[in-house]
Amino acid sequence: MAEDRIRIDKWLWQARFFKSRTLAAERVAGSVMRVNGQRVSKPAHAVGPGDVLTFAQGGAIRVVRVLASGTRRGPAEEARLLYAELDGPPGAADGGSED
Repeated sequence: MAEDRIRIDKWLWQARFFKSRTLAAERVAGSVMRVNGQRVSKPAHAVGPGDVLTFAQGGAIRVVRVLASGTRRGPAEEARLLYAELDGPPGAADGGSED
C-alpha cells in the first residue's frame, strides 16, 4: 500500500541507523544502498514493510527487513520495532548503532 511507504532517508533516520536525516540522505546518495537487491541512489526512494535493505554502516554490512514505516523518530526501543536484522551483525543486542 502506498500509505505504508516512506522515503528511505527518513526511514533510516527514524530507525536510528543514522544520527540525522541529512547524513542518511548523503549515505544513500553516495554509497551502495540496495533495496530488495536493486541498487538505489536517491534518498526519495520509497520503502515499506517487507523490503530488504542492504547497506554499509560503521565498517559492517547491514541487512535488515523493514517491518513498519514508523511515524516519528522515537526512542531506541521504539525504533527497533521498525526492522528485523537478517545478518546478525556484531552488537546486534544494542538495537543498532548510529553512524
